[in-house]
Order: sequence, then C-alpha cells, then structure tokens
Amino acid sequence: MDRILIKGLRVFAYHGVNPEEKENGQNFELDITLNVDLAKPCKTDCIDDTVSYAKVAKLAAKAMRSEKNDLIERAAQRVADEILQNFPVSSVTVLLKKPEAPIKDVDFGYVGVEITRARDE
Repeated sequence: MDRILIKGLRVFAYHGVNPEEKENGQNFELDITLNVDLAKPCKTDCIDDTVSYAKVAKLAAKAMRSEKNDLIERAAQRVADEILQNFPVSSVTVLLKKPEAPIKDVDFGYVGVEITRARDE
C-alpha cells in the first residue's frame, strides 16, 4: 500500500488531566501516515486524483483544537476519526507527541501515543 506522510505538524492545543493544561495549553506535534492507493495520481499527475496533504493537515489541526481532552489517546482518536470520515484512505496512523508534558525531575524528548485505525468496511 502506498503512503502519504505528514511529519512534525505542530499544533497548540489544550489537552491534559491537569487544570493548567486545559487553561494555558501547550504545544503538540503529530506525525500522520495515510495508507492510500496512489497508482492513479502517479499516472495522471492530477491533484484531484490524490489526497491533499494540506487539507489533511488543516483538518488534523482543527480536530486538535476543537475539544479539550484529558487524554492524548482521545485526541489522537478524534484526529484519526476526522481523517477517515473526510478522505478516501484505507487506514491512518497518528503519532501524537506531547513534548511539554508536566513530568518533573526527568529529561525527555516527548511522551506520546500512536494509534492506527482502518476504515470500517
């Protein structure tokens, strides 16, 4: 299966179990992998025959900002749901990173969750 990749999509949003996370917000980063058949656009060179990564990125950012969730698991699920509902992909993988997670006294790059969801057939 072919893939379209979006790496390092940065979104400021309000997710977390601590009240200050929902009030002050923080930066999140998403890596999104779309599994989609790209045979037709490879032949036609026509934008209408593919999935627009720009539209996917904008939709993912909107999904991240539209609600405040306690868990990044839920936020990642909402992003995956929106993509599957709006684009002709067979499956999507969302890696949601939280580089500013409130973890004291440890040095880390990010914490995150990765989910893969397939279209219900």
